[in-house]
Amino acid sequence: MKTRPPRYIHTRAAHSGRSVLLGLLFLTLILMGCGSSGSKDIAPEASFTVSTDSGSYPLEVTFDASASTDSDGSISKYAWTFGDGGTGTGVSADHTYSEAGTYTAELTVTDNGGKSATATHDIDVKPQYSLSGTVTSAEYVVADSDVNDIYADYVPNDTPAEAQSISSPCSVSGYVNLPGEGPSGRSFTSGDEDDYFKATLTRGTNITLYTAEYSANDDLSLYLYASNDTSTPVDASLTVGAIDSLTVPSDGTYYIRVSATEGASIYVLILGQSGSASAQYPLRLSDDFVPGEVLVRFKDGTTGNVSATAMAATTISTLGFADKGGTAGLDRLLARSDSVGKATLFARLGVQASLAHSLAAGKADSKTTAKLETLWMIRGLRKQSDVEIAEPNYIRKAFTVPNDPIYSKQWNYPLINLPKAWSVTTGSSNVVVAVIDTGVLLKHPDLQGQLVAGYDFISDPDTSQDGDGVDDNPDDPGDGDVGGSSFHGTHVAGTIAAASNNAIGVAGVAWGVKIMPLRVLGKGGGTSYDIIQAVKYAAGLATDYSGIQLDSPVDIINLSLGGTGYSETEAEVYAEARAQGVIIVAAAGNTGSTTKTYPAAYDGVVSVSAVGYDESLAPYSNYGSTIDVAAPGGSQLDQNGDGVPDWVWSTLGDDSSGTIEMIYGTMIGTSMAAPHVTGVAALMKSLYSGLTPDKFDALLQGGYLTQDLGDSGRDDKYGYGLIDAYKAVLIAKEGGDSGGLPAILTVTPSTLSFGSFIESTDVTVKNGGGGEALTLSSYTSDSSWLTVTPSDVDSDTGLGTYTVAADRSSLSDGTYTGKVTFESTDGEETTVSVSMQVGTAAVSLDGGYHYVVLLDPDTLSTIDTVGVAPDSSGQYSYEFSGLSYGDSYLVYAGTDPNNDDYICDEGESCGAYLSVDQPTTLTIDGDMTGIDFTTNISMSLPTGTTSQFAAEGWPLQRLQRKAVREVSK
Repeated sequence: MKTRPPRYIHTRAAHSGRSVLLGLLFLTLILMGCGSSGSKDIAPEASFTVSTDSGSYPLEVTFDASASTDSDGSISKYAWTFGDGGTGTGVSADHTYSEAGTYTAELTVTDNGGKSATATHDIDVKPQYSLSGTVTSAEYVVADSDVNDIYADYVPNDTPAEAQSISSPCSVSGYVNLPGEGPSGRSFTSGDEDDYFKATLTRGTNITLYTAEYSANDDLSLYLYASNDTSTPVDASLTVGAIDSLTVPSDGTYYIRVSATEGASIYVLILGQSGSASAQYPLRLSDDFVPGEVLVRFKDGTTGNVSATAMAATTISTLGFADKGGTAGLDRLLARSDSVGKATLFARLGVQASLAHSLAAGKADSKTTAKLETLWMIRGLRKQSDVEIAEPNYIRKAFTVPNDPIYSKQWNYPLINLPKAWSVTTGSSNVVVAVIDTGVLLKHPDLQGQLVAGYDFISDPDTSQDGDGVDDNPDDPGDGDVGGSSFHGTHVAGTIAAASNNAIGVAGVAWGVKIMPLRVLGKGGGTSYDIIQAVKYAAGLATDYSGIQLDSPVDIINLSLGGTGYSETEAEVYAEARAQGVIIVAAAGNTGSTTKTYPAAYDGVVSVSAVGYDESLAPYSNYGSTIDVAAPGGSQLDQNGDGVPDWVWSTLGDDSSGTIEMIYGTMIGTSMAAPHVTGVAALMKSLYSGLTPDKFDALLQGGYLTQDLGDSGRDDKYGYGLIDAYKAVLIAKEGGDSGGLPAILTVTPSTLSFGSFIESTDVTVKNGGGGEALTLSSYTSDSSWLTVTPSDVDSDTGLGTYTVAADRSSLSDGTYTGKVTFESTDGEETTVSVSMQVGTAAVSLDGGYHYVVLLDPDTLSTIDTVGVAPDSSGQYSYEFSGLSYGDSYLVYAGTDPNNDDYICDEGESCGAYLSVDQPTTLTIDGDMTGIDFTTNISMSLPTGTTSQFAAEGWPLQRLQRKAVREVSK
């Protein structure tokens, strides 16, 4: 409830008993008779305050008349009428209005001489309001059918016969538990030890299991069975850790089994295309290793269940192992001996029950059983207090680019043909790229020698977190995020130009160029103002700060940031920066929608969408008419087979311990895609100094810089395609060697969105390059509803303005796309993509039972909860009623598969209006409808042994759901 300052009301005096004229006459006569001045009886002055004068019913108002005065006496009586029939007395009074309307409250004060005065004030009592909308589950998200949530529909999937059907790609949010483990709920007592899923999969499909609540006491395992044999696993992953992953060996129908090895946990099961899979320190059945053998490293000087040195032989023998190799030191090759029975060995290691459950599905063949026993033996050893490492004795067979050790994990570089581009150039130190972001960690070892002087443009010290405002130190002190700061700018800078071929860390796209760090984002983000100053600075324009201006502009600006809301001021600044010759690249946004985010959506800014390893649009990536190009941004799937989801590796920091450590790690998002394009542009600029924003755009539209993805030509997902570093440097080298570019047929704009009402618009056809004269030979449309006609063209070349029109008259409801193709006499083609809507189309999705929660925007405490099942179209309709005028809320939604009364836990679906990275405060000023948004699975996936990094945009804390006020099934 909003608190308003008190309202003061001073009003008229009123005489009681006689008129003012008679009173004055009487007083005059007395004075005349007495022959002296005498004394006056002055009326009091009425004045009162109200605690609020507007709000929804029931509206509680406190009335206070203590400001009323009487100059020649005292007030003896206070009388109130509240305008709705209610009355009161006393200096103050409380009154509750229970119906909507405008009421006039009146105060009458009477002094000890019998004179009175009144004051009035209107009270505007508004109705109660509602807030409603629709929640849609993200595409390919599926809910486990037998979760612990007592409100969710229940269909058991505990055996192969009950297996839940799914398909690839998909992400399943689920929950399993051993009996008596986890929160109370449907499966607490009896347990839900196994979830089975049935799917028809192709060779190379990657299956990743993420144990969202992994701990030493909560761990899950993953199994794969052929549909015709549920006794012998095709493969299994028994890794001790949060991630298990398998790869489908051949086309067929399979059963996937998620099993509770220990405790209880929410999980995410992800299906997608990949090569071979790998997890950190994997224990995988399909790996080639010697059954019965294990490599062990003991901790130095420790004693316990397994002793390290002097007692090692005795303890190892007692457990049931024999030395196979090594000495009595720390590293040993052990083999299971026959001196101790299997059951005793596994019981002493604490894995007997888990092994039995692992084989419970049926009688596996002897080779598979021996390998499974070895994996469980290793799991048991890994849990011993004095064992540092335990792993299979792998069989190896015989079977470069920069020597940076993490380069092998940078799947994103071969995807854009970067290694071939490096054979042409690795960049010039004369090229400078401004990274406008959170600043960078200036001491990061892979950024040494890569930076030029930058600036911190954060004007608010509270946001800056470094104790001051604008200064010349762009070092990133952290942004104060819960669980560790993001160090987002360091990651972006490393992708563009991390020092490479230096035998440490990661490689950068253009490691020969220089980075200028400009800090604009701190705690809670950054402001348009601060970002504008940084853009001006990078472009060599005058900033609002005296003396802070570059002598000459940088070559390229990278903006892996943004938000909704068009700003004319921003648009002008970006146009001015572009006019300075600066190429501006920005991230398209991470809401997985057509929502325009800025600066990416401004004219003249290169907008970058994100793809995963398989070159498909990432589910979080924005798309639409403003997308120019696509680049690797990462995905939640492990499609390159390194055992972790395909996020983007780069330089990072970790301050979760309280001290900033320089590390390497992964992030995911269009923020990661943009610097790939920026880096390629920097390579081009290194070869062709005459590269301008216009020429870059022309080359992009001409197909010189990309691999075409999606629909032929430009489309709303990938723009002109996936950036291709090798193609880009070749055309740039040609421009540098010859002093100019070839003739390039360009059309602007290159994409048209007619929506539901626009009927026509114009496009301009021109030569965007150089070379010989360009002549247009033809223009055609691929759709009967789409036409193109000349408007103002040169009769000799055919270049000029053309009108593109759409005719909806004969079309049924739906979304339509088409293309207009322009062709030159030398055979060069350029297309304009057109989209149009007639009516609307429904979407059918089901992400499990959802809870929509209304939150206090200041405390994030839950005010109300609505539980909803999906309707026939797969959407979740919700409504909150009885809301008061002027109150403010956030709206979130999510699932609760483990029934712990919280949503937005790891592995659960979660979403917010407008999005989780941009939750919007809604202030009630009437009935609010159309509060629509999407949920997706929330995950923070570990990428190394010491750190883990949260996916961009997810809430920083779980949210409590209250008792469900309304349950729809």
